[in-house]
Amino acid sequence: MKSPFLPIALAALLSACAVPNAAVSQAAPKAAEGQAMVAAANPMAVEAGLKVLRAGGSAVDAAVAVQAVLGLVEPQSSGLGGGAFMTYYDASTKQVTAYNGRETAPKAATPELFYGADGKPMGKGQAILTGRSTGVPGAVAMLSLAQSQHGKLAWKDLFGEAERLADGGFPVPRRMAAAANGRGGQANAKDAVAYFTKPDGTKIQAGDTFRNPAYAATVRKIAAEGPKALLEGPIAEAIVAKVREGDMPGALTLADMKAYKPKAEPALCRPYRVYVVCVPGAPSGGPAVLEGLGLLERTDIAKHPNDAEGWYLFSQASRLMYADRDRYIADPDFVKVPVEGLLDRAYLDDRAKLIGPVASASVAFGRPKGAPVYAQDRTNEVAGTTHLVIVDKWGNAVSMTTTVESTFGSGRMVHGFFLNNQLTDFSFSPSDRDGAPAANAVQGGKRPRSSMAPAIVLDGDGRFVAAMGSPGGPSILAYNLKVLVGVLDWKLPVQEAINLPNLIAGGSFYAAEVDKFSPELRTELEAKGVKLSSGFGAEGSGLHGIEVTPQGLRGGADPRREGVAKAP
Repeated sequence: MKSPFLPIALAALLSACAVPNAAVSQAAPKAAEGQAMVAAANPMAVEAGLKVLRAGGSAVDAAVAVQAVLGLVEPQSSGLGGGAFMTYYDASTKQVTAYNGRETAPKAATPELFYGADGKPMGKGQAILTGRSTGVPGAVAMLSLAQSQHGKLAWKDLFGEAERLADGGFPVPRRMAAAANGRGGQANAKDAVAYFTKPDGTKIQAGDTFRNPAYAATVRKIAAEGPKALLEGPIAEAIVAKVREGDMPGALTLADMKAYKPKAEPALCRPYRVYVVCVPGAPSGGPAVLEGLGLLERTDIAKHPNDAEGWYLFSQASRLMYADRDRYIADPDFVKVPVEGLLDRAYLDDRAKLIGPVASASVAFGRPKGAPVYAQDRTNEVAGTTHLVIVDKWGNAVSMTTTVESTFGSGRMVHGFFLNNQLTDFSFSPSDRDGAPAANAVQGGKRPRSSMAPAIVLDGDGRFVAAMGSPGGPSILAYNLKVLVGVLDWKLPVQEAINLPNLIAGGSFYAAEVDKFSPELRTELEAKGVKLSSGFGAEGSGLHGIEVTPQGLRGGADPRREGVAKAP
């Protein structure tokens, strides 16, 4: 079934944005007929997706299977109790649709949701472990909506691999074991300790055979009943009861659960050089990534592949991107988000002029057209996310970022899966001293701001070029921007673009994988006012991507994680 949502016509978009016809006529190579590929963060999840593709399933069908297995073998990053954003390309219509499965706050939530007994915002670590941190999970409902529109197999047939692994057992992945044995608060929460502790009293280790029969029962129920199995009935009742435990209970109700609706809308697409890049709109990180690209398009970064000037330009565009994102991006159903102003050509021209030959000491947010006065944001995103990319034999593509927010979410479990702590992605302070509201303040029913920005790249004729994305908390924006620059500007294969060192620049800091930059390059950057530092505490990247080449599809998986990119 085709999506009822029509995206902005690419031709009209390109014309409106004044991209030269000579530029957009450069077509991407066409993938070989019948080619397909899955790229995700765990080989067991990739194999689940490949089995669906071999059985005649679509990219969205495979995404359902991949997510079901990731929730089992990578529970520190995503799961049935989390949320997601998906960007979907329909090869037959050349339409790009964005699906929003972001969690929602309970109807009773107030701007002071994370205030302690002293009347002040509580610490992030404390808030994560409370029942107040959990929103209505949306990933399963989002996948169900997308699959009803673009699936080829029956929903009930997409969970077999997850059920088999949960019932029969699977080898504990290295990252799952490391997280389970970590010092983080969630890993030491009561439910997590019970889940990861073996009969002999020790924690699980990499390579151990691990079973989760409760998870198998849950996916069987979801397979039979769809998202209703999660949002109504015994599982929903267990979620509500779990968030009400403890000294700071959440306000989530069965009515909140039942009322949840995922969203589908035209993807937010903008031209970049000879390409068109499509992402979800607000409250995702998509608008910020497009602003970053818009700023870089006004530089000569393409002439500086992986050299000091190239990384300098990247860092300065990143600083401007983050300054605007942190001030303005939030749920557009509740506040005015000036996306058009942020991506306006004149505004980007003015912002790009702030990139001088030497870095300024600080960067301020801009004043795009239509921007309200918002307070300084007090949002503090943390790690616990994953990304997957799938292309099927018909040329349809999925780019999906999915999360429980922090590692193991809130650390609370029901029916074999962890609950999210997504509401801690709201600003803990709802206003400033003058009373100006924070755009990302808590409100009942509101979706918190996200950095997730699954991207799909097209050529000027609307044909698929590439898809990519990453986890990483707020660093997602920099990771995605890096791989887009690497592939589109520096003409690197997607794997080499993923392998490039990470650099996250915001405000006055330049966090990076310092040792991956040569001493000479670091010295040149420092002379331009960019001093790289390590130990920034951000979640490492988990980039995955698939691109079209003259020989067919070519994939890439981040060596910083355990993922692979494979064809059926």
